[in-house]
Amino acid sequence: MNKPLRRVGLAMMAMMVLLLGNATYVQVIKSDDYRKNPLNRRVVLDQYSRERGQIIASGGEPLATVERTTDRLRYLRKYAGPAFAPVTGYFSTVYGTSGLERAEDDLLNGSDDRLFARRVSALITGRDPKGGSLQLTVNAALQQVAYDKLQGVNGSVVAIRPQTGEILAMASTPTFDPNALASHDVGEQQAAWRQLNAADAELPLLNRSIAGLYAPGSTFKLIVAAAALAEGKTKDSEVDGRPVITLPGTQTPLPNFNDSNCGNGVTATLQEALAKSCNTAFAVLANELGPEKLRRTAAKFGFDDSDLAIPMGVETSRLGPMKDAPAVYQTGIGQRDALVTPLENAVVAATIANGGVRMRPHLVQKILAPDLQVISETDPDEVTDAMKPDEARALRDMMIESEKNTAGGGKLSNVVIASKTGTAEHGEDVKKTKPHAWYVGFAPAEKPEIAIAVIVENGGDAGLAATGGRVAAPIGRAVIGSYLGSR
Repeated sequence: MNKPLRRVGLAMMAMMVLLLGNATYVQVIKSDDYRKNPLNRRVVLDQYSRERGQIIASGGEPLATVERTTDRLRYLRKYAGPAFAPVTGYFSTVYGTSGLERAEDDLLNGSDDRLFARRVSALITGRDPKGGSLQLTVNAALQQVAYDKLQGVNGSVVAIRPQTGEILAMASTPTFDPNALASHDVGEQQAAWRQLNAADAELPLLNRSIAGLYAPGSTFKLIVAAAALAEGKTKDSEVDGRPVITLPGTQTPLPNFNDSNCGNGVTATLQEALAKSCNTAFAVLANELGPEKLRRTAAKFGFDDSDLAIPMGVETSRLGPMKDAPAVYQTGIGQRDALVTPLENAVVAATIANGGVRMRPHLVQKILAPDLQVISETDPDEVTDAMKPDEARALRDMMIESEKNTAGGGKLSNVVIASKTGTAEHGEDVKKTKPHAWYVGFAPAEKPEIAIAVIVENGGDAGLAATGGRVAAPIGRAVIGSYLGSR
């Protein structure tokens, strides 16, 4: 064979190898990605050819079901409505999936490995294949109350059972009606999508409970107090009580709310400082503890957990770099670079309520077969001991005093709540930017059944005058009262 023919032959061999390699890459390595791609029309048609599994609340209430149709797409997804959209997400022929519809898509569409035997059985018997179902930890009535109490504001409510990590409610506003996105009418879907993504829509598709990151404000003082208790301080230990201090190496003042004294104006007990939410006390205390102790304590409560899934992925709560003393001071009062999700703040409250033991939060209670037989159940997962029991009891007592000192409506006369509020500054010009309002707590304080976190973005209607007590606390108390009253 002459040289030109050898070169042609080698070139053809190389191209064959490349073609085989590409085919292997597409059909083997990337096949699952292409199969799950929402733009893959063949997959969409295949999924709509079989009955998708249900999503139901803890009491059996249907949150996502299907209806048989006569059009090309044999099944239409139906939802309980906007209150549950942050939990269920949507299932759309045009825009794919979100929420649990995305996180548990394999189970709901029937392709999950746990349903293999049932798929084989359906094939042999000639029955139509069906997807598995999800029974959630969500209390449907409580979810509706949380959603109703958030009407008129942008924000989130997350409620957790402290002993198990079960998420009892996860409301986020503004929200959306997933039924419009599940329509078989493409024009209706597109119109709804344009409306949801309009410039003035305020991000209704964002699940603020797990994807919203906010400065924690004074709710972070719970972490600082926990670190101090671990270092041997008690609720009666003396801390800084001055009305205003100056950040080290600067001329920047750091005052208490309304420049008020804490304790006697020179010193205060740790309990007084938490009850009155004294900035000076916790800024100085944070600096005494140092950034590494703060970071280690925060991590025990769930900060910096980048792998958390409920099963939807959760944004990572973090403290930021804390490169110098002013940054540590400001982090100690939940400002500077500290950011937290409402879910994480609920976990902080739940951990204290559970005697210092952090449980992994979760939304799925049971995995169900197409015939609704139980395949598996989620067992409570103890992550770590964030505090010693006696330290957790001391912090609980301090939070009870904080609740007594917290203004706002809706106080419960027959239930003792342990709580902490926060008024979180943010934005470039904090003096002209409306603060976020926080409320975290648990009840009954002696034997907790529910832990909660509430955030109202930009203080709702209260604007620059917003505080956690005035704006967020009434919502939190109403949700707690509703849950405990429903027993």
